[in-house]
Amino acid sequence: MHRHFWDRHEHHSRHGWGGHIRDHIRGRHGRGPEGRIGRLLEHGDLRFVVLALVSEKPRHGYDVMKELEERTGGAYRPSPGVIYPTFSLLEDEGFVAQVGVEGGRKAYEITPAGREALEKNRAGVDAIFARLDEAGTQSSGARPKLQRAMQNLGTALALRMQRGDVTEAQVEAIAAAIDEAAAKVERT
Repeated sequence: MHRHFWDRHEHHSRHGWGGHIRDHIRGRHGRGPEGRIGRLLEHGDLRFVVLALVSEKPRHGYDVMKELEERTGGAYRPSPGVIYPTFSLLEDEGFVAQVGVEGGRKAYEITPAGREALEKNRAGVDAIFARLDEAGTQSSGARPKLQRAMQNLGTALALRMQRGDVTEAQVEAIAAAIDEAAAKVERT
């Protein structure tokens, strides 16, 4: 189930597994005109980020989300709807293996094939982590948290709509929830 989404996702990326990492090394994704850090991760980058974090120690999805939020000072926290399919993909590719359950959560460790893939792309992975660390040093905390929340909403909505089995009643319920959240924000 998750594999189909990622196959389609990779098909639309420019260079597959490591292309975006090469772009970062070449400096194509840096600071924007306002001096802000541009998009933190491109298509395919999260796979290497998760793999690198799992290479440090066995981890579960919540641990990875928390670690990324801490490293970026709240500027980025991937949603469960992004992290868990990434773990599934890495497991399908033989790059991680489940090693048990910690507090009801599946924990994963890197495999020899995963370590080899990570080492082949070490320079790009280091560039991604440098960008994440830079975002953390520039983060004031409040705005990045709002940006993360907006990204999570957008991701959740996109993933839900991509499944294609949305009824008119569900569309109405989703729209009502978003409208209610907007009204709460305006009153805050």
